[in-house]
Amino acid sequence: MSITHIVLFQFKAGIEPEVIKDTCDRMLALKGNCLHPTSQKPYITTSSGGADNSPEGIQNGITHAFVVEFASAGDRDYYTHKDPAHLAFIQSLGGVIEKAQVIDYTPGVY
Repeated sequence: MSITHIVLFQFKAGIEPEVIKDTCDRMLALKGNCLHPTSQKPYITTSSGGADNSPEGIQNGITHAFVVEFASAGDRDYYTHKDPAHLAFIQSLGGVIEKAQVIDYTPGVY
């Protein structure tokens, strides 16, 4: 069953717009940079994201959202715990991200 992985970022105050754009570009580039350990081919099925534009005012500091989809929990688990490209990306966030939130779900499973 497919897994939807939602990532929410709040950037630290004073971070330059160019750094924010670079971080977001690199997050979206993971779709092509993360390779399956057996096939050595990209395994993220879809990836999208962008800056918040909700008029509701309940973002609680979150400024950017990303939705990443995987064909299976196994692919998500590899991405989360072992994929070198993803792990390197996470390591690069220390100086720019104030808060990150992640939630995963299987569509239709309640």
